[in-house]
Amino acid sequence: MSKKHIEFTAEPAFCSARPIVFDSDICVGCNRCAEVCQVDILVPSVKKGEPPVVMFPGECYYCGSCVMECPNEGAIKLRHPLMNQAKFVPVK
Repeated sequence: MSKKHIEFTAEPAFCSARPIVFDSDICVGCNRCAEVCQVDILVPSVKKGEPPVVMFPGECYYCGSCVMECPNEGAIKLRHPLMNQAKFVPVK
């Protein structure tokens, strides 16, 4: 019995939301964010040293685990939808 080699391809899903934004000058492409993503929307980049691909942006539920796991502060920014931003109250 021989094993078949199956290859999958995928393209990022279109969505008007951009929940996760990478700063390519700070991101080192370690993919720790992709490893901890609870909903698996991040896929490691095929190019070494580049940020992961946000494959399914509409699935993000803004938990922030990717931001907290990142070793380089400022490499990942979590952008909440506008309707959620209105509920944020600055702490004095």
